[in-house]
Amino acid sequence: MASKSVALITMSTRGTRVGPSVAEFVKNIIEQPLASDGITVSSVDVAKFNLPVYNEHVAPAMVPEKAQFQYPHSKLWSAEIARHDGYVLVVPEYNYGVAGGTKNAIDYLLNEWKGKPAGVVSYGVKGGATASEQVKGALSGMGLRVAETRPNLPFAGQPDVFAAIGGGRLGDETRKSWEGEHVESVRRLAEDLKALLLQPNIEAGAAKP
Repeated sequence: MASKSVALITMSTRGTRVGPSVAEFVKNIIEQPLASDGITVSSVDVAKFNLPVYNEHVAPAMVPEKAQFQYPHSKLWSAEIARHDGYVLVVPEYNYGVAGGTKNAIDYLLNEWKGKPAGVVSYGVKGGATASEQVKGALSGMGLRVAETRPNLPFAGQPDVFAAIGGGRLGDETRKSWEGEHVESVRRLAEDLKALLLQPNIEAGAAKP
């Protein structure tokens, strides 16, 4: 298989956030199994693109064939997503649902995402299953091929919840729990993603020839 690139995307944009630590945990697990098949993992942080609530004057579906983005933040985000062959989105769950910044970043683009494989890893007080399901629905509807395995990573107890949301720290008990109970599901995600990357980029739900 020709060399391919997967973007591991930290989707949280809060000033105090544990998202980068969660993404690092995931990267340490998926990097080696993907590298064994020539797939590189690149860390991408949505917060660094400073995306406002969508403010372009054209719909994302029009880009690039019928229109172009006007603003530098949109152009940079578009170029970053377009250059990768697949994605792993590390998504937080806030108030029992997908975060606004996560959905905004997804909705900025369409054609850059479409047809490519994507994995979803969620985290939160109870693991973020609701946010994961919502992100899966959006990505699938947009034409991405979402990996079946979607790990949900819960925080281990109230002290670690406060460490995450108040200090942006991944607590020791949470890390221990994830290492003991969730590494295998993250590995399965890597294998799912690898299998999808071997297939042609066909829009999800498109009619088969």
